[in-house]
Amino acid sequence: MKVVIDASNVASFGKKKGSKAKLDYLSSAIKALEKRNDDFVIIADASLRHSIDNKEEYISLVENGYIEEVEAGNNADHFILILAEDEHAKILSNDYFREFADEFHDINNMRIPFSFENDEIILGEHKKPKRVRNILQKICDEILSNFEKSRVDVYWGKKGIEFSPLNIAKESIIRMDRFDQTKMENKIEGVISKIPMFGKVMDMIESVEASAPHIIFVLVHPKDYKEAVKNAGNISVTIKDRLHLDKNPLIIVRNDLFMKSGVFELNIIYSDEILDDSPFNIEIIINPHDASFIKRNSRSVASTIAGRINSKKFPIVSVKSNLTLENPGDFDLHLDPQKKNQD
Repeated sequence: MKVVIDASNVASFGKKKGSKAKLDYLSSAIKALEKRNDDFVIIADASLRHSIDNKEEYISLVENGYIEEVEAGNNADHFILILAEDEHAKILSNDYFREFADEFHDINNMRIPFSFENDEIILGEHKKPKRVRNILQKICDEILSNFEKSRVDVYWGKKGIEFSPLNIAKESIIRMDRFDQTKMENKIEGVISKIPMFGKVMDMIESVEASAPHIIFVLVHPKDYKEAVKNAGNISVTIKDRLHLDKNPLIIVRNDLFMKSGVFELNIIYSDEILDDSPFNIEIIINPHDASFIKRNSRSVASTIAGRINSKKFPIVSVKSNLTLENPGDFDLHLDPQKKNQD
């Protein structure tokens, strides 16, 4: 392990007004880290030489490069934090560095606390890193962006409406009315651009209307999934009756990691727009801190993606831990094209 020793903090442990910082405390810390075979550097504030009990030996250590002294006028704490972050090192210090909390993520995870007993240092354990907030949503956002770059249609709606079976039916009816008008206009334009004969245009429009039942992806938080599935049939019948449809719309409920508990979103398409399968499988390369959490939620990631790219089946989502991604929240992605069956 790499460690940055906050020399001023260690030497000043228990220091009272009028007393001196102890060079022996630094020596004890060095011995303890050497015993653990840790790599370390010692960083001291410029003012420490004026408050240390063994000034002559201390200055000798600075001049010989064993202790690195931050120049006067510079903030040693900030220098220590930057060095620790750049080197992926821990910091031996009881300082909470609160004034830098906005700049450096999860400082508590960087710190190794300590105490002294009979001038011998007792090293504490650094805290486990905090999980980066909304990491699952960030991963899904990145996956969808990569799908879109590969020319896959993506539904981005995330407004969220209060969850209830009745509200799902009501919102579906409202949106389908607008949806049909917009979609049919687009289809007419597409047909006209290919076939300028009016009679054939009308025949194709009628064919589209007859063969294009609605498919509604209901996107919900995992906590609301069972309730949505249980009421899917009633929702479908209500929509058909209210809009006087020839066929019931197909309701597909998907766990969606963008949705909070108690809200839902809808992705409405026609049957000719649905994908039988995802065009890509997904490999998530993740830092070791988040690996188990992402693995536990990989199926919800797959469900979120399927519901937003109009896919019947989930993409295969694999999760691999990578030691080179050292910080909580670090991840990388790889999309693997689905292999088509050869007839």
